[in-house]
Amino acid sequence: MKKRWRYVIAALVLLAVLAILAVLGINGYVVEHTKNKILSAEQAAELEDVDCILVLGCLVREDGSLSAMLHDRLQRGVELYKAGAAPKLLMSGDHGTEGYDEVNAMKRFATDAGISSGDVFMDHAGFSTYESMIRAKTIFGAKKIIIVTQRYHLYRALYIAEKLGLEAYGVSADYRNYAGQALREIREILARNKDFFTALIQPAPTYGGESIPISGDGDVTNDL
Repeated sequence: MKKRWRYVIAALVLLAVLAILAVLGINGYVVEHTKNKILSAEQAAELEDVDCILVLGCLVREDGSLSAMLHDRLQRGVELYKAGAAPKLLMSGDHGTEGYDEVNAMKRFATDAGISSGDVFMDHAGFSTYESMIRAKTIFGAKKIIIVTQRYHLYRALYIAEKLGLEAYGVSADYRNYAGQALREIREILARNKDFFTALIQPAPTYGGESIPISGDGDVTNDL
């Protein structure tokens, strides 16, 4: 009986080790596969025929102020726009309830920085990295994009974009050190694994809707 339990325990340990190796292997593959698509701001500004700069949403506090990570993403997006990297900005984030709204805060940052409202689109249903990517393609008709977020997040975003058929490049928005980053990096390993499989399955986004060409007027996405 004891011998049988030793076999069971050994098998469980082996399975756990194999699972950990698989998780780390997928994580490493996603990072290695996409790292060459991360450019400097200067390199990104030299790209041609980019449809939009896609800025990924992040926490907006209850008082309407931006989290440090979101502020830096927006700052980078505005810099790229003003450098001529793309003619449009696409702010993609969570506006799933009336009481929580990332995208209007994001657009306000851009227009306060002097960017024409018509050049700033809002994707109110960018509830996840995957949904932001698939909606950029299917709703806004983007084909070639520059993604702006922190570097740790760019690998996953770029991987999803590529698997969806987008020509995508990334520019990091790491202007400072962020509290809790060590835990965030650990969670991202699991998120890369999750979206590795999501990109294979390619489910429909939570919300579809009519086409909103990114080449048009961003004010059609206004809701306030």
